[in-house]
Amino acid sequence: MARAYTVATAAFALKTSAKWVDNALSHHRVAGVVQERQGVARRLTLEALLILALTLVFLRDSGSTLSHAISLAQRLIASGGTITLSHGLKVELDLEAFKDHMLTNLEYAVEVAPLPRRGRPPANRTGRLE
Repeated sequence: MARAYTVATAAFALKTSAKWVDNALSHHRVAGVVQERQGVARRLTLEALLILALTLVFLRDSGSTLSHAISLAQRLIASGGTITLSHGLKVELDLEAFKDHMLTNLEYAVEVAPLPRRGRPPANRTGRLE
């Protein structure tokens, strides 16, 4: 299985909030997202991160809706970096350069992004009410 990243790490690498990533994934199906069952945190593969990064570009630069931006991003990644839209408009992406940029962001994010806490929170052992 390909390496997968937490929502927090993905958000840090994408330079957006974990809430945005979580909301986008809650409302839209994105290739490369590993979601086993309720209560298990989502994990994102490099493919999902590339799709979300392109989605952010399309949202910012074209004013597209989230649904349309995700669709365009998924088509662009699946095609290897070139799609033709209506009226002969062609969108090309240097996929290798884009992937290299994302991998650089991910390397840094893996080092500094917070790890999700697991289990029960520690008990208050001071005897004081807080």
